[in-house]
Amino acid sequence: MSRGHEVKSVQEQWLDAEAAKDQKRKPRKTPELIEHEKQLESLQLSHTRVTRELEATTNEQRRKQLRAALKHLDAELAKLAKLASR
Repeated sequence: MSRGHEVKSVQEQWLDAEAAKDQKRKPRKTPELIEHEKQLESLQLSHTRVTRELEATTNEQRRKQLRAALKHLDAELAKLAKLASR
């Protein structure tokens, strides 16, 4: 075995040990928390998309639909916030 390979092996072991320490320090997320975060991110992205479309749209009927969609998204975000505060 060459000396360079040994050095890499030791370095890799050290990095693996550091990664394992970091994993132990970080609290693990529950499946419920992961699902909550996914829902929150999805709603926030939808809110951003609808807001941008509302800014760009000139058709009044479409603007009315988008405002209703924003109202619904805001209600869903508020509902998720209540669940998170429990």
